Amino acid sequence: MTETTRSQSTDAFVRVCSLDELPTVGAAAADINGRIVALVRTETGDVHAVDDTCSHANVSLSEGELDGCTLECWLHGSRFDIRTGIPSGPPATVPIAVHTVKIEGDDVYVALNQKD
Repeated sequence: MTETTRSQSTDAFVRVCSLDELPTVGAAAADINGRIVALVRTETGDVHAVDDTCSHANVSLSEGELDGCTLECWLHGSRFDIRTGIPSGPPATVPIAVHTVKIEGDDVYVALNQKD
């Protein structure tokens, strides 16, 4: 997904993509109002959205590996729970932001949470 998705309010849901634009299992980056978000689809088909930047090394998490509900940063191995944003161990110690996702039909919508 290379398109920038814009909305009038960061509190509102924004259509980001269709389900068939996401990997069957894994992550893809999306630009929503200038904020880069990793959209992650799990083996069970659930879709989650988290900030795409690792809180440890400032690299793209969507390029990492997914293991269940844990997304691993490709650079130093920091792992984050995509449901909570909480890191599961070093080197990352700071959580990443988690955003609300809803699916309507085949469309994926995301409501951005405010930056901490």
